[in-house]
Amino acid sequence: MIIDEQLLDQVSGQAKESERLRMNFNLHEALDAKAQRLLNALEVGTVLPVHRHRHTAETYILLRGHINVMFYNDSGEEVERYDLHPGNGMYGVHIPKGQWHTLDVMESSVIFEVKDGPYIPLGKEDILEGCH
Repeated sequence: MIIDEQLLDQVSGQAKESERLRMNFNLHEALDAKAQRLLNALEVGTVLPVHRHRHTAETYILLRGHINVMFYNDSGEEVERYDLHPGNGMYGVHIPKGQWHTLDVMESSVIFEVKDGPYIPLGKEDILEGCH
């Protein structure tokens, strides 16, 4: 499989039509795969709660667009912000295991996202209420 402009356009088009304004394109074959590798197309206005992954770190590489990735402490205070934009030489961020985080989409974007598997849905204890 080639990851090219046509594929990014396809996934972005699906994100634009999605109620959530985002769409995953999985590159792993199953939700129990040891590595979760995917394209994640994100549109302006998508809402991603402040959350954490207690069992895995996560890495984002921005293929196109512009996003801000924010880290939070346990009290819900923003402690770091990363302004990712390939045109400015800022390509990605590594999110440590257990780090509260979210993102804001500044323009139509696609990230390549990687984390250890298997896929584990977020539980209530992994969403930081009252933030963002």
